[in-house]
Amino acid sequence: MYDDILLPVAPGGKANDAIPHAKSLAERYDATVHVVSAIDTVAQTLRGPQAGAFAERVEDAAEERVETVTAELESAGVDVVGNVIRGEPLEVIENAIGDVGADMVVMPSHARSGIRRVLLGSVTEKVVRVSPVPVVTVPMADRDKGDEGAVAGEDADADDVSDAE
Repeated sequence: MYDDILLPVAPGGKANDAIPHAKSLAERYDATVHVVSAIDTVAQTLRGPQAGAFAERVEDAAEERVETVTAELESAGVDVVGNVIRGEPLEVIENAIGDVGADMVVMPSHARSGIRRVLLGSVTEKVVRVSPVPVVTVPMADRDKGDEGAVAGEDADADDVSDAE
């Protein structure tokens, strides 16, 4: 039923409660997990002496994150492919669904409300609206309240992934 699962991750993150769910689904359906991280092109358009260094750090963080997640899944015996793609996160995820032939997307979600939701937006919420395939959303533990290992944007909820899956 599900042969290819898309797992978006944010650069630089440590935690992602969606990873075990993607792993479990891949094991159950003998599916390949496609780990993708978007390098937001906003970072590429910044000006100033440190703009290039910032963009490079974001790219390095994305590559490291994809490598870490793919290694974790491989060690569990899951078929996995990783990729870092330049572009706005929603657009990258939308394109990746078609490019990899994803049957399902598994991604984290924070339960934000009020002004935080309005200001931060939600890539996950947008993906749910536009995805032609089922999207499994996994609630993230609330790391904003002092939990160790918290990284802003790890949940793919922030439109600017340079913050962070």
